[in-house]
Amino acid sequence: MTHYRIAWMPGDGIGHDVMNATRIVLDKLALDAEYIPADIGWEFWCSEGDPLPQRTIDIMKDCDCALFGAITSKPKQEADAELSPDLQSRGLVYRSPIVRLRQLFDLYVNLRPCKAYPGNPLNYREGIDLVVFRENTEDLYSGVEFHPLPLDLRAALEAHSPGMKAFKEDSSEDIAISCRVVTRRGSRRIVRKAFEYAQQHGYKAVTLVEKPNVIRETSGLITREARKIAADEFPTIPLWEANVDAMMMWLIKNPLDYGVMVTTNMFGDILSDLAAQLVGGLGFASSGNIGDDFAVFEPTHGSAPKYAGQNKVNPIATFLAAKLMLDWLSEKEKADALEHAIAGVIAEGKTRTYDMGGSHTSTQMAEAVADRI
Repeated sequence: MTHYRIAWMPGDGIGHDVMNATRIVLDKLALDAEYIPADIGWEFWCSEGDPLPQRTIDIMKDCDCALFGAITSKPKQEADAELSPDLQSRGLVYRSPIVRLRQLFDLYVNLRPCKAYPGNPLNYREGIDLVVFRENTEDLYSGVEFHPLPLDLRAALEAHSPGMKAFKEDSSEDIAISCRVVTRRGSRRIVRKAFEYAQQHGYKAVTLVEKPNVIRETSGLITREARKIAADEFPTIPLWEANVDAMMMWLIKNPLDYGVMVTTNMFGDILSDLAAQLVGGLGFASSGNIGDDFAVFEPTHGSAPKYAGQNKVNPIATFLAAKLMLDWLSEKEKADALEHAIAGVIAEGKTRTYDMGGSHTSTQMAEAVADRI
């Protein structure tokens, strides 16, 4: 039996509530693991100027993987205002710690399964089984941004891109630019992972969700690479292609037609939230940030500060994140036992948190799932 070291990262807001509940089910599974507390979150930005302290990174480097709760993120002006007064003059810039983790540990796969468990009163339709593969390190989330627009960069853009000339009347102070960075390497490895998953789990096709008719260079690059991988490496699995705007419509109209979907970072963020709502909302949406050697698992909901400490939010998304973690650790029997217990509690309908129309607490939901393991 393998002994695991798992970085335990509740974060802030309801992160503590859902992680406390998840510990109940993990303990019932008797996973041979040591849970190492690690600091991450808004309070460390406010007090230290860093929501992801170096000590946390050092802990993670000595662990097998991490389980993460939730984190607060705020726009630049609000982040600056809440920084400790003695830190406000140091030019510190808030950046999402989860985005930093994805890039630091090269967690290039964002895996988001969205399954409609029978009996969930929030299901849009029964039988939905969607899996989003979102590239996790590139695109608009890469942090290549400018405001005001540097004059030398503006001159270079005007020299190389006719589109920039449309903004010649605007001053550089009035222009903000975020760069959509998509690489061939990033495209190939996320598409390959999507096909491997479809092959392993018996999905009939992989759907590429992009916008190459308008965003010609970046969406065009991943589209070309996806076609190559489909033809050369997975000839028995069809590659379907859909524009991201049309995909939003088709998922509402015909959600049962789709299974594995793959896309870039920003489109994947949007697509996976819509897919989550089809199966009950963010209380049922788990996520794995997965690299070749390390992974961070999390629910996809936010920190919901107004509910923090009330022990009322739905912890099932975090249970499902733990299930993904167990899969990644090759603890298949425990992963299957956990999912079966979750499905059983949902189907029975006796224990429901407020979002499901009930009044049970996070802890009571955890105890109900643990009783079925």
